[in-house]
Order: sequence, then structure tokens, then C-alpha cells
Amino acid sequence: EEIDEHTSVLEDATVKRQKLTSLLEDNLIVRRNELTESTSSRSSRRTSSGNAVSQAKLKEDLVQKRQELEEATTSAEDVEKRLNEVKEVDQKLRAEIGTIKENLEKLKTSDAQYQKDLQESHEEQEKLLNKRSMCIQKREDYMRKIQELGSLPPAAELTAYTRKSIPALMKKLEEINKKLKAYSHVNKKAFDQYVNFSEQRDELVKRRTEVEQGGEKVKELIKSLDRKKDEAINRTFRGVSSHFKEVFTELVPNGAGELIMRTAMDESADSGDEEDEDNAKSQGSSANPDVSLFRGVGIKVRFSRVGENFMMSQLSGGQKALVAMALIFSIQRCDPAPFYLFDELDQALDSTYRAAVAALIKKQATPSSADSDEPKESTQFICSTFRPELVAASNRCFGISHQNKVSSLHLLTKNDALHFIANLMSEEEAVLEATTSSKKSSTTKGKSKKRKVEEAPED
Repeated sequence: EEIDEHTSVLEDATVKRQKLTSLLEDNLIVRRNELTESTSSRSSRRTSSGNAVSQAKLKEDLVQKRQELEEATTSAEDVEKRLNEVKEVDQKLRAEIGTIKENLEKLKTSDAQYQKDLQESHEEQEKLLNKRSMCIQKREDYMRKIQELGSLPPAAELTAYTRKSIPALMKKLEEINKKLKAYSHVNKKAFDQYVNFSEQRDELVKRRTEVEQGGEKVKELIKSLDRKKDEAINRTFRGVSSHFKEVFTELVPNGAGELIMRTAMDESADSGDEEDEDNAKSQGSSANPDVSLFRGVGIKVRFSRVGENFMMSQLSGGQKALVAMALIFSIQRCDPAPFYLFDELDQALDSTYRAAVAALIKKQATPSSADSDEPKESTQFICSTFRPELVAASNRCFGISHQNKVSSLHLLTKNDALHFIANLMSEEEAVLEATTSSKKSSTTKGKSKKRKVEEAPED
């Protein structure tokens, strides 16, 4: 690349030199000759025809021509100077080209030497690769022979043969091979297999130990979770049972109620009140009974201060509804929900129990103050009813009308709601009285007809 660059510079300088030479020869030198000839001719004509042109004009022309001659001479000198500079640059570039050519020859010689060394290296590498492949093959042959010999003895036994000569070792080897021929039927890999199987057995035993330890930890975790589950179930049952007693006492001031956990022992025992009481006492005495024995929850209630306890199957419809509401409210006290929706929950209750339910709902819906021992958040109760007790205890009343297959919701005041329910109850009482009177009249007519039928044969 350097040679090409210097060559191009030299060519440019040569072209420039030729241009300057042609300019000097074609223009400036010719012009100088013309000016010299014109000056000499004019000087001769001036002597011959002095009368034709004035002396002053000739002087002016002479001065002008001399100036032009000086300018041409100066330009010629500049061109010659530049030409000399170009010649010097040309000589320098030619010297550099010669030096570069010498360096190029040296580099070519070095490159040839390097190519020769590289070829020799490739040949040496091929020899080494062939030698390596032969060594690998020998190593595999020796490894196969070692495997055929079996496992190697310990290092302590090998040290006993390190000081012996090779002929002595070969002789010893021949003797041993002769002895080994007597045991040719024996499996030579038995010891290796024994070692491998022993290692596998140790690994399996280790894994079994780890698995057993992991199993014990899993069992401990299961026991811990079961224990926590049992404690949570028993704690929840005790909390709901305690709240059930309080709620039922609020609904039935003269009564009492309790929840009983049914267990597998109760199923095997005979059914009876005394046995049920004994089971209840035994369940109550146990702090955390086993949950796997639980079979269900039973309820015992009484609606008077003195009297026997009744099970759910022995109660009327209204009493069952009251017990169900007591259970719901006890669960609500144990684990409150944000709101509850009841649909005519007081339909099967009489006025006394309806008032108690309304008072309890109002108490449950009212948030406790911050200074109370058991703070609780407010709970919303949404109830549909046709009785005045819940309306009197409610905070807001809505009426629902149905017309043209469309239901509409209307906000009512408490007085309007009570007036609507009073009118509805009066209508129900009138319908009930009309139904009762019609039944009585039909019964009286039936009796009179029967009498007439009985008296007919006598007539």
C-alpha cells in the first residue's frame, strides 16, 4: 500500500513537472524571445525613422516592454524554482521507492521462510497426531488388559515390587499366570461387581435413612397440623356453645339451651336422657377431645325454668325456628359477617319471641363503644317481615309493590310501615274470622241435615 501511495505521488509530480515544462517552453520562453526581438527591431527602426514616432512614446513603450520582460523573467524564474522543487521531490520519492522495494524483497524472503516453517510445522503436527492416536490405542489396549487382570492390589502391596527388575517381574508374572490357569473358570469380575454392588447398597441404605427421616418429619408435621385442627375445632365449638347459651337466654329469658358434640361413643350407647346427660358431661369435662370421634352436633333446650330438656326432634315449628335463629346469632358473635339477609324469620313466632328477636337483632347491629371490654363492629341485617316488632326496631323501612309484573322499591317512614302492617293484619284477622264462621255454619248445616235424615224413617 505504501509503494502504491508513493508511486501515485511520483506520477502526480511527474505530470505536474511536464505541465510546467510545457508552459515554460510553449509560452514564457517564446514570449521572452518575442519581446526581445520586438525590442531590438524597434530600437533599429527608431534610429532609421526617428521622425515618424516621437521619442517620448518610444520610451514609454520601452518601459512597458521592460516591465513585461521583467514579469516574464520573474514568472520563468518561479517556474524554474518550482520545477527544481518538483525534481527534488521526484528524487526523494524515487529513493523512497527504492528503499521500499528493498524492504519488499526482504519481506517476501521472510514470508517464504515463514511459509516453509509453517509447512514443516504442519508436517510435525501430523506426525504428533499420528503418534497421539497410536498412544491412545496402546492405552486402550493396556486398559483392556488391566480390566482382564481384575482389580489392582492396594498401593502397599505394589511397593514390594518397585525395586525388582523387569526380567524378575516378567518371570514372576509367568509363574502367576500359570497358577491362574487353574482358576480359569472363576469369574474375574466378581470382586469388581461385589465392590459396585456394595457401593450401590450403601447409597440405597443412605437414601432409605434420609427418606425415613423425611417421613418422620412429615408425620410430625401431620400430627402438629392435626393437633392445631383439633384445637381450632374444639375452640370454635366452645365459643359457639358459649354464645348459644347467652343468645338463647336473651331470646327465652326463662329457658336455657346448650350444644352437645355427638361422638362415636354415643352411637354405641343406648339412646336415653340419662345417658345423653352423662355423655354431655363427659364431653364437657374433656378439654380437647379427639376430632376423629365427632359425629355431629346436638342441641338441648328448655323453655321454662323447671322442666326437662328437649331435643330438636321434639320441638314445634316455631320453637325450631327460634333455636335455629339462636344458633345463627351465636355463630355471628363468634365469627361476624358484614351483613345478614333474613326472609320472614318471624313468621312462625308469637309476639313475645318476635319482640325478643327484634331486640337481639338491634343489639347485634349496634356497634359497641371503644371503652367496652369486647369491641365489635356494626353488622347490617336485612329482613323481610309482615309483623310490627321488627319494623319498630329497624332503622330504615322499604316497601315493595308489584304491579303489571314489575316490582318497585319505595322508601317508607316507620309510621307508614307500621300503619301498612296494621291494615294488613286487620285484613288477615277479618279473613280468618270469615273463614272460621263459614266453617262453623257448614258444620251446623251438616248436623241439621243429619238429624232430618235420622228423623225421616219415623215419619
